Amino acid sequence: MFGCLVAGRLLQTNLQQIDDTHAIFELPNASSINHVCVFLIGTIPFPDGYGATVHLHWPGRGFQLLGMLSNDKPSSIFRLRSSFTSSTTTRAFDSSSNPEMLSDASDTTAVLGIAIEPLAQIFPQIQSLPSQNQQGPTAVDSTTVARPPIDPTLLAERIVRHLFNYISGFASSQLGPDVAVPMGIIAKWYEVFMSKVKNSGTAFLERDAE
Repeated sequence: MFGCLVAGRLLQTNLQQIDDTHAIFELPNASSINHVCVFLIGTIPFPDGYGATVHLHWPGRGFQLLGMLSNDKPSSIFRLRSSFTSSTTTRAFDSSSNPEMLSDASDTTAVLGIAIEPLAQIFPQIQSLPSQNQQGPTAVDSTTVARPPIDPTLLAERIVRHLFNYISGFASSQLGPDVAVPMGIIAKWYEVFMSKVKNSGTAFLERDAE
């Protein structure tokens, strides 16, 4: 379900399942890691209303929350170097999750933990991250900070506005005010729209609304 890519290394698929809601990747030679990308591999989506928090265990420092993944945000890039505070910021992982996992960690092997949780529990955790972990180049990349779900009515309005603006671009040359919209134009809009959503989420709808 999950993949992990450390910058400059081969793709990691050696996910270790701890239980139904917890899994880990081991990160050898962790002191040389600057950035890591965690993502859904696309075979199994999260159940409705669920996502995952991403945590890093550094030997001697415990687990610390980095960010999240969801069906709407299937990948995130995290900066690991200098991202730790003096204490842990998460309880999703502790020694009870896998006692052997912590004892086996060496001075150079970190553990990336993934915990599947309800989104209603994830968003408060993300919002409670220290401010230095929400912005700036020395902590979690700013794209990993999630926002609460947008109001469905507002989202629908923005999607319709995006469609209207797209179709309006053809009005002067191909369409008149009373001419039916060809299905080919609707199909092309859908293709463009879904491509944007898959590549960058729905943030572009907010920009269009400004």
